[in-house]
Amino acid sequence: MNKNNSCIFCNPSKVIVNGQYAYSKLDEFPVSEGHCLVIPKRHVKTIWELTDEELKDLYTVMKQTDDWIFEWYHPDGTNIGINEGEAAGQTVEHLHIHLIPRYEGDVVCPKGGVRGVIPSKKEY
Repeated sequence: MNKNNSCIFCNPSKVIVNGQYAYSKLDEFPVSEGHCLVIPKRHVKTIWELTDEELKDLYTVMKQTDDWIFEWYHPDGTNIGINEGEAAGQTVEHLHIHLIPRYEGDVVCPKGGVRGVIPSKKEY
């Protein structure tokens, strides 16, 4: 963990699941109720910089966090997303994975899910 910089994810707080190489927490600006972030403890910008061991732990923390979300918030589905690079919307240069609970009726037509990041490409 890179504790000597100002990165907001390098100093974990309000941790939900704490793994060896990753942790999760509620998003401070949630898209929906129960929106969580899964964050590697090592300061990396992209998922491709993680070791196999870190990836395995990241997946375990994701699964445990998703179980926690379903236990506490009872969503009807989940969107999982990663923004890598400025063009993809990454605003914090520390990898973080969004687990966004979805609820029946939260949007008029959820078809296409994450494809909606480019609205004209959502319908297929």
